[in-house]
Order: sequence, then C-alpha cells, then structure tokens
Amino acid sequence: MTGLSNRRARIGRLLAFLLTLAAAMAIASAAANGADDHDRRAVARIAAPPLGLPPVPVPADNPVTAEKVALGRKLFMDRRLSRNSTMSCAMCHIPEQGFTNNELKTPVGVEGRSLRRNAPTILNVAYARAMFHDARDDFLETQVFGPLLARVEMANPSVGAVLATIRGLDDYAGLFERAFGGPANAHTLGQALATYQRTVLAANTPFDRWYYGGDQDAISPRAAAGFELFTGKAGCSACHLVGEESALFTDHGLHDTGVGYARETASDESVMVEIAPGVSVPVARAVIRSVGLPPEKDLGRLEVTDDPDDLYKYRTPSLRNVALTAPYMHDGSLQTLTDVVRFYDRGGVPHDGLDPLIEPLGLRDDEVAALVAFLESLTGEAIDDLIADARSVGVGG
Repeated sequence: MTGLSNRRARIGRLLAFLLTLAAAMAIASAAANGADDHDRRAVARIAAPPLGLPPVPVPADNPVTAEKVALGRKLFMDRRLSRNSTMSCAMCHIPEQGFTNNELKTPVGVEGRSLRRNAPTILNVAYARAMFHDARDDFLETQVFGPLLARVEMANPSVGAVLATIRGLDDYAGLFERAFGGPANAHTLGQALATYQRTVLAANTPFDRWYYGGDQDAISPRAAAGFELFTGKAGCSACHLVGEESALFTDHGLHDTGVGYARETASDESVMVEIAPGVSVPVARAVIRSVGLPPEKDLGRLEVTDDPDDLYKYRTPSLRNVALTAPYMHDGSLQTLTDVVRFYDRGGVPHDGLDPLIEPLGLRDDEVAALVAFLESLTGEAIDDLIADARSVGVGG
C-alpha cells in the first residue's frame, strides 16, 4: 500500500469502530423507548451512517426519533394519500427497484398520467442539497408537497385535503400526537416523510471497503482500473466528487449534458422501440406521438429561474447504487450503464450550451467495461434490509 492508502485504511478501521459503537447506542436508546426492530435500525443508520458516507445532516427542528420514522414510512407507502387512493410515494420510488422505477423511462401517476422526468432514487437523499432534477426545492421537509399536489402525480387539490384524509383514517389516530405532540399539520406531515427518507442510506459498498476500508480484495482489478479512469482520463470525478474520507459522487451542481437539448430538438426520424426483451424495431416518431398527448416541453433549470443560462441544465445525481437505478438521465433515455458511459465518451450532444467539461474521451472498449465495473462496485450492502424495512409497514385499517 502507499502511505495514503495506509492512512486511509487506519482511518477506515477507526471509523468502523466508532460507527458500530454509535449504532449500538442508538439501537439501545430506541429499544428503551419501545421502538420495533426496523425503527431501531433506521434510527441507528442516521446515528452511524455506513462506511463511505459523511454524517447525516439533520435539521435542528426535526431530530430523528423512532416514532417519526415509523410514521413517515407509513405515509410513504400509503396510496390513500392520493386523490383517488391509487398512488403512493412508493409506487414511483419502488423499494425493490432501487427506490426508483426500472420499468419506465418516466413514471405513470394518477389516472395513467405520464410524468416528464425519470423518478430519482431516494437512496441517500438525506445528503441532497436540492431536490428534483431541476433543483427547485432546497429542503427534504418541503419537497414532499410537490408530488402530493402535482396533477400528474398524486393530484390532491390542496395540502388541507391531504390532512383531511389523514385525520379521517382510523389507523393514523394518535400517531402524529406520539411523534410530534400534536395533530397532523402541514409542518409535521413534511417532517415525518423527510425523517423516514433520511434513513434510506446505502453505502459500505465494495468500493468503500476498498478505498476507505483498505481491503485491497474488495473490488476486482477491472473495477480498480475503472476508478483510475473515473478520476483520470474520463474526467467523471470533476462532477461526481470523491472525498478523502467520504464520497457522495456529486458536485450538487447543475449541468447541460445535451440530453435536454436533444429531446427538444429531436427530428421526425424513426426511433428504435423495444417490443420484447432484446427485440427492437424502428417506429416513426410521428406514429409514437399519435397515440398519446403531445410531449410537454422540458427546459430544465430555466423553468425555475427564468435565466436563459439555465436552459437544459439538470442536477448532478449521486452515482451511489447507480447499478440499481436504471434507466438513466433526467428523462430515462439511456437504458444501461454502458449506454451512459458511451454517451459521455461521444462528448454528450454538442450544441452551444453544452457544459465545457463534456468532450469526447476516446475510450477503448475495455476502458468502457472498466468504468462500468467500477460503477457496479458502488452498490450498498444493505439494500435488502432497506427493502424489508419499507415493506414492514402496515397501511390501512
């Protein structure tokens, strides 16, 4: 090992010990207060995030408790919170599909209404400095009202209507009072949902055990070569940052990669449509448009700021657990990690607004494969536990 690797390994071992101790203390505290096993473990994840993640930022006015976690999980999974009792948060952020939706480029909401953008994963959303692809909301506590009220998502007419629904459900009786000391209101509704989402943490990946834990056998030589490309020739780490003690794999910024430009300027030429696994046929774009409503424009961050410089800019996602969260890009237009790497290898979609960091890379096929192997090493070890946690909730009277 190099001197830096030795130092990182020592720090990793110390962190692992401290995190284990903090988790044990959090579990014991929650158990003493009567929390069930899933709630205790969720509180422990906040107290001691898995290897590779920094401390979880928690607002001073919304400390994590087992009661809030249980209530937020129940709300997240509850279809009765949509206007016609058919949609829950978890129907777009599906636990078994990386807390996103692997089956659709963009999700389907109430009454089959199509959304414009891909469902972002909530894995590690606790660290997001802004939510949604256009970064239009700065706080996890307030972003929940967007989906609850959006006409194409859960379609509630008002926050008051959501609260009236909750107050009318017998199985919510006393839950807000136990978690917050009073009845449900807009403030505590946002706090409960945010608290649960903060617990959905996934790290201690093979990469983390290799890079931060000093286990040289944790990843394959191909994945290690991919990391060298990631931080070198391919330049990925310019936007997907890697720190010395932790990594969120994002700069929290917004960039124009050309995907938005390509979508809005697409020609009427044929596109390939997959009609069965591995079987695609060319279909005229006009035919596709004829079977549904005209696609809505998507101008990216410009829709938030009205600044022309923000046209087609979208938030840099974290790459943690990226192997679980296909399809990719803000519109779900790329199906595989190989597609994503080759997209950037080509230099994105050249146009006047393209981010200057994006340019052709000249990668060989073996280098593309190495980058994909590295990205596949970013899957957290506790995914099955997070799925079981989400599905542990009982909803309905």
